[in-house]
Amino acid sequence: MTAVLLAIDTATEQCSVALRYQDQVFQRAAITPREHSQRVLGFVEEVLAEAGIGLATVDGIVCGYGPGSFTGVRIGVAISQGLAFSHNLPVYPVSTLAALAQQAIRCHAANTIVSAIDARMQEVYVASYQNQNGVAQAMMDAKMAGLSPLTEQPWWPATGQAIVGAGTGWQAYGEQLDPQQQVNILADVTLPLAADMLTLAAQVKPVAAEKLEPLYVRNEVTWKKLPGR
Repeated sequence: MTAVLLAIDTATEQCSVALRYQDQVFQRAAITPREHSQRVLGFVEEVLAEAGIGLATVDGIVCGYGPGSFTGVRIGVAISQGLAFSHNLPVYPVSTLAALAQQAIRCHAANTIVSAIDARMQEVYVASYQNQNGVAQAMMDAKMAGLSPLTEQPWWPATGQAIVGAGTGWQAYGEQLDPQQQVNILADVTLPLAADMLTLAAQVKPVAAEKLEPLYVRNEVTWKKLPGR
């Protein structure tokens, strides 16, 4: 029997919840950057009600644990921990960048994807993925990158296939990140969705609620302490 999983993501401007029950996916999503804490539990109640089940039927929580807005990531992690604690459920931490790549695969059958989320401060969170049997597989760990051509970075995917760009980082800084326009930037894949995190959960090792930690990707130069601090 397929596990009943509840996915939650508040790491970006979009608040997203999805429930997989009996091979169906029930989902809610809204761009509410300052209302995640007010909206997310309502979305949870709505998808459970639509499926006709209670939280006691859920087998695990899938959490979008970053990278993204520090506040948004913390909200998602805290809500996921609270729900998991209440019913002694395992938590499956899924990257928001991986969820973007999975969305690109689902919507466009993309093969090589570079996900980029706007990190503000003239930087982006970025990672690359490969489509392996319909599932996004990471080719590198998430990084913080400045607004310079990503295609010139040593980690850039070496492939003969077309590379697509997914996420708000490409939407905001496409010209700086890809001045030679080598990347097919997807206009309709900008923010991660919890529904795609359900697909990725099968590849993630679950953790106990108290072991769940946010994924903060920091630029080590930016965050280095100044002398005397």
